[in-house]
Amino acid sequence: MKKAIVLLSGGLDSATVLALAREQQFDCCCLSIDYGQRHRAELVAADRVARALGAREHRIMKLDLAAIGGSALTDTSIAVPTSGITTGIPITYVPARNTIMLSLALAWAEVLGARDIFFGANAVDYSGYPDCRPEFIRAFERMANLATKAGVEGRTSVEVHAPLITMSKADIVRRAAELGVDFSLTHSCYDPDREGNPCGHCDSCLLRLKGFEEAGVVDPLKYTR
Repeated sequence: MKKAIVLLSGGLDSATVLALAREQQFDCCCLSIDYGQRHRAELVAADRVARALGAREHRIMKLDLAAIGGSALTDTSIAVPTSGITTGIPITYVPARNTIMLSLALAWAEVLGARDIFFGANAVDYSGYPDCRPEFIRAFERMANLATKAGVEGRTSVEVHAPLITMSKADIVRRAAELGVDFSLTHSCYDPDREGNPCGHCDSCLLRLKGFEEAGVVDPLKYTR
């Protein structure tokens, strides 16, 4: 089986991507990043999802993006917006997060001799993050093949897979259901309560709820709204 690195946040999208990679017979090594986010619920969920979907290995790497701040997800003095999905780039955008995470995935892939990286970016029903766009994925892929020893030596080339990039959230829910993803294991909320229950008001919760409703699938999570 071919090895692949899967960036796993524990959310609906990354769980679906892991299930898709497993369906394609990849031997999946999952990487989650403890980047200083305001809660650990998503990391707990990532571990559950990795185990349930048969990942070979799951690593959680610590990285302090909270030291940089500038986002409601890393700076507890900035409130998570709850006024509904807005246009533009929201305050929940974490500067350079996906660039950094993909770079770490690339490093691990080079060590393992893997050429495939899976990433749950979505450019349809998403919060407007600039590092979730197709042009970003392709630009990173080009850079990756310039920056690695294997790429320079011509032994292999890195491919960044973003299979959800053009799918609506409803389509993602439907596909995940087909793949047998246990939705109760996932976590999507930016601002859960102390027990890890989702708020039901942040952008991520609203997009998830919209997707389940449009897909005609029941979301098993217990929302605090």
